[in-house]
Amino acid sequence: MDVGNPLQRIRQLTLALNEHNHRYYVLNAPSISDKQFDLLLKELEQLEKAHPDLVQPDSPSLRIGSDLTKEFAAVVHKYPMLSLSNTYSEGELRDFDQRVRKGVGNTAEYVCELKFDGVAIGLTYRNGLLEQAATRGDGTQGDDVTVNIKTIRSIPLKVREKEYPKEFEIRGEVYLTHAQFDKINAQRIEEGEDPFANPRNAAAGSLKLLDPAEVVHRGLTCYLYNLLSETPPHNNHYDNMMAAKTWGLRVPEYMARCKTLDDVLDFINNWDTDRKHLPFDIDGVVIKVNSIEHQQQLGFTAKSPRWAIAYKFAAEQALTKLLSIDYQVGRTGAITPVANLQPVLLSGTMVKRASLHNADIISQLDVRIGDTVIVEKGGEIIPKIVEVELSLRPRNSSPVAFIAHCPECGTALLRNEGEAAHFCPSEDGCPPQIKGKLEHFISRRAMNIDSLGEGKIALLYDKGLAKNVADLYDLEYNDLLGLEKVIESPETGKSKMISFREKTVENILNGIETSKLAPFHKVLFALGIRHVGETVAKKVTAHVGNLDRLISATNDELTAIPDIGERIAASIKDYFSNSAHLQIIERLRAHGLKFSSEKPASTSRNRLGGKSFVVSGVFSGYSRDGIKKAIEDNGGKIVSAISSKTDFVLAGENMGPEKKKKALELGIPIISEAEFDSMIG
Repeated sequence: MDVGNPLQRIRQLTLALNEHNHRYYVLNAPSISDKQFDLLLKELEQLEKAHPDLVQPDSPSLRIGSDLTKEFAAVVHKYPMLSLSNTYSEGELRDFDQRVRKGVGNTAEYVCELKFDGVAIGLTYRNGLLEQAATRGDGTQGDDVTVNIKTIRSIPLKVREKEYPKEFEIRGEVYLTHAQFDKINAQRIEEGEDPFANPRNAAAGSLKLLDPAEVVHRGLTCYLYNLLSETPPHNNHYDNMMAAKTWGLRVPEYMARCKTLDDVLDFINNWDTDRKHLPFDIDGVVIKVNSIEHQQQLGFTAKSPRWAIAYKFAAEQALTKLLSIDYQVGRTGAITPVANLQPVLLSGTMVKRASLHNADIISQLDVRIGDTVIVEKGGEIIPKIVEVELSLRPRNSSPVAFIAHCPECGTALLRNEGEAAHFCPSEDGCPPQIKGKLEHFISRRAMNIDSLGEGKIALLYDKGLAKNVADLYDLEYNDLLGLEKVIESPETGKSKMISFREKTVENILNGIETSKLAPFHKVLFALGIRHVGETVAKKVTAHVGNLDRLISATNDELTAIPDIGERIAASIKDYFSNSAHLQIIERLRAHGLKFSSEKPASTSRNRLGGKSFVVSGVFSGYSRDGIKKAIEDNGGKIVSAISSKTDFVLAGENMGPEKKKKALELGIPIISEAEFDSMIG
């Protein structure tokens, strides 16, 4: 590290890391390993921490998203952000073509682009720097989501050194790939949350998360498709987008210039087939008049431009018969009805099952056993029943009565107010829930006992060796050696033998022993408390310090923790009120698992005496996380929202106006960074 000239080194690292980000997220051609990238980023962060005044405006460290926001400010669009007119037929496209040529003549040229199924976004750059990002909203104004957008690594914080306008806006679509969508849903299911219905909903929900640090983990990406400026580099849309590509902006390669409507139709027909091979969702093709002059001549209606139209693909559907309904029990006890279908080919795959989600969906569809149903792939991924062909309904059919008892253990099902799903409350006596909790406990993000994967948990449960997570730590060599079981894959139907031989047993026992080093927040997450995911576990353990305090915490104390609401607090209280759970915890404690994250008493001070603080704005001497840590290290508490119980509002630059207004209304003292420093000495 060149500590002799920190500014020069910071600039070098910023430039290099942004280049590597561009290669990885835009060009899909990384030139260094992830480890090398992380080492360079760590060096930059250390330099910036030592020299906060030298942080560059396009520093990649600004993407970590540490500023918590409780609301999104409204942004008035400089250029109205209108929606497109839609069509589903060739005839309407020909009508559009005739209107265009009547308005501007037969020289009209089109550009065809894929219609990405995500969330529209407008990015404003001034002097090459990303200044603002706004959602569509009502077309006239949207929400300022700049902090969240900066976490998306495919969006540059600074454009490349090319000839770009001093000020321009570029619009695009924020979306999730199929792989990332599946990853998010798998995590939500594991944490007891309802999965997202489709990638678009997941992207929209992610973009509006209040904590940008959480947006980072959602893995959003973005394609950009329209340049707006008073001084564009070219007089046509296609060349403007090619110019934007040279500035380092992620412009899709799926674009084509089309001289005639037949060329447009060829593009549409090709992608109606090839879209099945894309790693993300599209729902059509956008056709735009290429010439900017022609666009201006054609103008706008009140709702949409006259020079562009969206051709929407019809979702592929198929008719098949509903044979039966199974009811699956998840790890958290949630009951999911699954339709068993007469196999039918849909979007290139054979569909045999489709989720019916919950009792409300069954009722809304009025779907019955023996019905002929219309099935389509929602978002091209998840098969779903969208309609019943009533003309083919059997005469003797009757409405489906949702089951009243758990199909696995017979316990009467419950349904909480405000929740869609029924669930089995016998979490400690229902086999799928027990095995699910064991599998969750050993998972990589929890205790990370990977040697117990691949069906081994089911074998231990079936042999009576693991009925709860504490039993894992009682396992001995002779208990495991020689165990065998044939398991069948539900996906392929193929069988596989699981056998516990010497090396397997050694790996399992070593993995269990190593797991004792897992920190408190991972242990809490691993317990599988409903609604307590990784992030919640980290926040809870950071505030309570140890398990005994968590067990004795009141509802008010729990809801005072940032982002912990009544539902999560009630779930935590309910879990620890169960004597069987407390016995398991005592056994885990006896085996040496970590139930404390507190620092030694000598390192902490109590100068703030338990006072509660709301933090707002940007600080010169602290990062956002750093000032929160300083509050907690000195005996204070962080709360996310201002109430009559708040003791102080700690205000930096650009303090949220709504927070300031509420603090003044309630008479809560607003203190500066300097005043805070005096309080903690």
